[in-house]
Amino acid sequence: MGKFDVNKDDVAILMIDLQERLVPVLHDNDYVIAHSKAVLEMAKIYDIPVIVTRQYPKGLGDTVDELKGYESKVFDKMDFTAAISDVREELSKLDKHQIVIVGAETHICVYQTVRDLIDDYEMIVLEDCVTSRRLENKMNAIQNFREMDATVINSETLIFDVLKRAGSPEFKILSKLIK
Repeated sequence: MGKFDVNKDDVAILMIDLQERLVPVLHDNDYVIAHSKAVLEMAKIYDIPVIVTRQYPKGLGDTVDELKGYESKVFDKMDFTAAISDVREELSKLDKHQIVIVGAETHICVYQTVRDLIDDYEMIVLEDCVTSRRLENKMNAIQNFREMDATVINSETLIFDVLKRAGSPEFKILSKLIK
């Protein structure tokens, strides 16, 4: 893999299972939701598509209120991986080569999704926008992502890489969200 450089015109965001009845039991959930919201606000500003999955919404509920409204497309699933056929078809239609991942749980659904998509896309996992019930499980998955050659960065690195420079109206909006 070459040097990492996110291309705002060649990226999509895949938000995995940040749902009403799952988020409250997740480690550091307020922090993860706040950073995910900043990334989704950046996506809105730059018209970056946001694909959302919901794991068994009958049991786990809808996407949390703080992140609703940023969704381009929503897919319900029973599989743990978000790389289900409908999501793959949507990603194919979008014709993007970089996929940014936010969501839960890092060691289950996020892990299986990254593993299942890494041969077809540059996978970018935002370490401060993924979580699990237990920190140890998250950290184990983060190590696995690095071994798979996924790019592991944080939301601030992504946002500033998309911005490229200070002084723009976008910079003024986004820099307030990450303070």
